[in-house]
Amino acid sequence: MLTGEGLVQYVAPETTKDAVAILAKARGSTHVLAGGSDLLVRMKGGYVEPDLIVDIKRIKKLHEVSKVAGGFVIGAAVSCASMGSNKALKKAWPGIVEAANLIGSDQIQGRCTIAGNMCNASPAADSVPALVAAGARAKIAGPKGKRAVLVEKFATAPGKTCLKKGEFVERIELPKRLAKSGDAYLRFIPRTEMDIAVVSAGINLTLDRKGIITDARVALGAVAPTVLLVAPAAKAIVGTALDDDALEKLGAACSNACNPIDDKRGTVEFRIRVAAVLAKRAAKLAYTRAGGK
Repeated sequence: MLTGEGLVQYVAPETTKDAVAILAKARGSTHVLAGGSDLLVRMKGGYVEPDLIVDIKRIKKLHEVSKVAGGFVIGAAVSCASMGSNKALKKAWPGIVEAANLIGSDQIQGRCTIAGNMCNASPAADSVPALVAAGARAKIAGPKGKRAVLVEKFATAPGKTCLKKGEFVERIELPKRLAKSGDAYLRFIPRTEMDIAVVSAGINLTLDRKGIITDARVALGAVAPTVLLVAPAAKAIVGTALDDDALEKLGAACSNACNPIDDKRGTVEFRIRVAAVLAKRAAKLAYTRAGGK
């Protein structure tokens, strides 16, 4: 394979063990390719010039979405289009599937993956706030074995992750969907589609039989260097039936958590205000999906 500077070594291992061994021995700039919808664009634009590309798409088990006793397992090579066509996953975690299906065009959907979206470590990644709200974990394979990391702890800074030498994300693990629970993801973009979130919000909550929220997780995207898990926002709605007062407190907590930047796509003030609006709308949608009235 050729880039602007010369040859790039390309390998496509067929097992996780082989992929780890190759990554552990690699020298220079090394990149893992799952869907390639980010990596190939960055290469073409000259933003990265890999010495080695490790393509994990030939590892068969990484293409599987499995329903297990503890929830769902989504392989790192599962495309977002495949997630959208999985009825069981869509029924259990509609917010996550909807977030995944907002990434790019129909053509991109056939290639892009939520694992790649997460590994890109963009504060505006669509799938990440939904995964954080769900309490999802990334299962990482490496030379010292496998380890699990909560998605909210995976990105350490824009473009930076917790992955160590020789490691790659093997799968995403979703917890078991509890009765009377629901999730939702919403974003604001300047265009109607195929754009990057200026602000986004993911919410997951659980109700009791009377419609009172017993547990909640609230996540915000594109308002800080990494996606935020906003505990005060969740606390604001737990113990309520999501009345107007609870919604206002939720919105205020989300605005207070924001630490955004000013850029051509949105001002600090705009992002802070819209974070509250989206969080309240997402909470209402998640509450309805959980069976609340």
